[in-house]
Amino acid sequence: MEIIRVPKIMLDTSKTFLLHGKTIGFVPTMGALHDGHLSLVRRAREENSITVVSIFVNPAQFGPNEDFNIYPRDLEGDTEKLIKEKVDILFLPDASSIYPEGYLTYVNVENLSEKLCGAFRHGHFRGVTTIVAKLFNIVKPTRAYFGQKDFQQSVIISKMTYDLNMDIDIVVCPTVRDKDGLAMSSRNSYLDNSQRQAATIIYKCLKETSESIKSGIIEIKNVKNFMLDFLRKEPLISEIDYAGIYDISSLEELSAEKENMLLAIALRIGNTRLIDNMLINIKEERKY
Repeated sequence: MEIIRVPKIMLDTSKTFLLHGKTIGFVPTMGALHDGHLSLVRRAREENSITVVSIFVNPAQFGPNEDFNIYPRDLEGDTEKLIKEKVDILFLPDASSIYPEGYLTYVNVENLSEKLCGAFRHGHFRGVTTIVAKLFNIVKPTRAYFGQKDFQQSVIISKMTYDLNMDIDIVVCPTVRDKDGLAMSSRNSYLDNSQRQAATIIYKCLKETSESIKSGIIEIKNVKNFMLDFLRKEPLISEIDYAGIYDISSLEELSAEKENMLLAIALRIGNTRLIDNMLINIKEERKY
């Protein structure tokens, strides 16, 4: 595995691959890699000639009171995992090469970036779309891979890619979960044992709500209250940002049934913010 730290070298390397007819699969990450990340890496390897993974803890997507300084970092462990997965290139830029002195340009997908998590993390998605746009310009991927756990992020990046005429396929891969259903996340490491156990209620809520909708037990207009009541049974939840059912494209909260819908949750257990979601296809479930 080659490690590249300089954006210009990464760019020139990618241009050479493309000139020789190679396809580039790209997995952008902030490190602290887990099996969710590695599932994206494996998919990228299967579908492309060259696999590139970036690790960059992006300061632009963290608010002033968020966890940038303590965000999990394990470069040595991450490098070992990527070598084992036979990744071709690890791109490791530093902040000064991505945001040099005098940097003034940002990318923002309006409307979508203010919904769901965006309503609680002001400026977060502007930081996400800016770094992803820059990485796309540097790595020049044929395909880029993201996890469904960050569904809003994938919707926003897909929209940015379409609106800015970027010739890149955005591939959204299934959420990878632990045996108890908790979605894998680098931030899970913040949880102590009791909090970790409490966090399993998120997936239980999604599953129970999904089954209740499919069986007709609850109407769409009552989903939000159903989910809130379910989550409030767990005393270690300190705050619920949102829980409800949403349109998969506009991310607007739904009051009537659609064929495809998104159940989504964001909450805090202690000081740790956790998100998860589940897609529902009513037509597939109801054979009548």
